[in-house]
Amino acid sequence: MNGTLTLHLRLPGCSSLKEKRGRIQPLLHRLRREFNISVAEMDLQDKWQEAVIACAMIGNQRAYLEAALQNVARWVDHHWSDGQVVNEEIEIL
Repeated sequence: MNGTLTLHLRLPGCSSLKEKRGRIQPLLHRLRREFNISVAEMDLQDKWQEAVIACAMIGNQRAYLEAALQNVARWVDHHWSDGQVVNEEIEIL
């Protein structure tokens, strides 16, 4: 089984793509390090104040994958101070 977490992020106050990258890249590195997941920016690369990132995990138990991805979403919502989570979606296949 694999699970994906898609997060739509808002980055208020960003005035360039370079500034956006400066906010998103540390988040992606931290998620990789803290949660041992694959993560990448997936959409809205040309928008200054929005981003969509996707996190992916593989496992053999649906409940474990769902709980782990919910934990990632909670962490981003509570600990990431450079923006806000607009929407989150977890999909287990």
